Amino acid sequence: MNAVDPPAADPHPSRRRALARLAAGAGALAAPALLSGCTGATASTAAVARTARPSPSGSGPGTAASGAAPGAMRLFDDPDVNFQALFALGSAGQHSSDVGEVLSAVNTINKAGPSNQSYTATFNSWGDRLTSQATQAGADGEQRTQCRRALRASSYYEQALYFVLGSDDPGSEKAVYLAFRQAWDVFAKNCSPAADLVSVRYGSTAMPVWFFRPDTSSRRRPTLILTNGSDGQNTDMWTYGVAAALDRGWNAVVYNGPGQGELLFVGEVAMTTRWENVVRPIVDYLFTRDDVDHGRVAISGFSLGGQLAPRAAAFDSRLAAVVAAPGCLSLWSAFPPQIRQILGPTKAGTNSTWNKDVVPHLSAADRFTLNKRFELYDPAVLRAARQGRIFTDFWTPARVISGLDITKVVQRIKAPTLVVDFEFEQFFPGQARKLYDLLRCPKHYVEMTRAQGAQLHCSPMAPQYYCEVVLDWLDRTLHT
Repeated sequence: MNAVDPPAADPHPSRRRALARLAAGAGALAAPALLSGCTGATASTAAVARTARPSPSGSGPGTAASGAAPGAMRLFDDPDVNFQALFALGSAGQHSSDVGEVLSAVNTINKAGPSNQSYTATFNSWGDRLTSQATQAGADGEQRTQCRRALRASSYYEQALYFVLGSDDPGSEKAVYLAFRQAWDVFAKNCSPAADLVSVRYGSTAMPVWFFRPDTSSRRRPTLILTNGSDGQNTDMWTYGVAAALDRGWNAVVYNGPGQGELLFVGEVAMTTRWENVVRPIVDYLFTRDDVDHGRVAISGFSLGGQLAPRAAAFDSRLAAVVAAPGCLSLWSAFPPQIRQILGPTKAGTNSTWNKDVVPHLSAADRFTLNKRFELYDPAVLRAARQGRIFTDFWTPARVISGLDITKVVQRIKAPTLVVDFEFEQFFPGQARKLYDLLRCPKHYVEMTRAQGAQLHCSPMAPQYYCEVVLDWLDRTLHT
């Protein structure tokens, strides 16, 4: 881990790169201009535009830094698709996948020709296969095997879900999510002990919350609330925190807030800029439990959660420690001026610019990327995307994105805070250090590096190392 300032971002993105940068929603569909130190991205994206089959990622090569994932870490030529697949491979360390299964899927996709369709179909097939195997294991009385296979099924469905909007059947997005959710729930019910699934109110909406505990005793334990980002699913929270927390005697909480999981894909509830209103009722619930140490409730944020979790902590003093991985101050400021200027003072003017000057020039790959990145901010985007159309209202989701800014509230955080950064961070380069510098609470900054195999946004190939760093800090900070 190195506490160093990240390199500066490219200040002169091309128009195509600027359009692609609309995709920068803190997920694996990265935008080239967001990656500092990425040389040759403009030429690469131009080459992709000339190919008959678009890049599955929509934004083309150049997103993940050339050479950032060398040798054995290169599963696909397209770095965006490769980045997503690395999460599937890396999660084997926490039993969320199996190396042989993932590499078999990769071989199938490469043989067919990498595309949104081949990626979605292949991983969906693996999800179906593991679901069937889990069901058979359950019928045979093999609960532990059923549990593990259901977890892997959920991981593969998550992979399929990522590219489904660009597949031949974008309207199947909800069905793929529900397949994921069924597998996840089978896993959670067969854990030992089983996770408690409860509903917590967020306004008029019921949020699903899963409470994991290391045993069935009523001992009061430290508890970690794990906050996901814009496109990850519950399986990621298991891989990047729940399993490690349970091993150390912590309780762990996973939830779907607005713009995430069930609330997005089923309820069509958009992301909120007031994440404290999401976390507050979860903390209220935890404080009703006899097995939660009320003085040692921590919150972590993963990917875009690296902004959401600090936002919640700024308004809830009951949170005893905070982890932001990576730290993120402002989503909108990550976009270049050419994109931010589309958002004008009026909805009519903004959408006129969008529909007349931008949309006609978007490729099919661009449209997929934009739909994927924007669907969580406006249900109208989600509905259009499922019909294979690009959204026409830029104003509404852009206003939500521009409101995702915690610059003015960071100094309200009183709890000790760990800010995690990643070498070759593609989505929020430089923001983790800026967040760290603004904090006025006890704080610690770490960078996960290529030398550790932990480079790239959210360390896709190093979840065990990531968890060791985070849980070590939490143990020390809360004296567990």
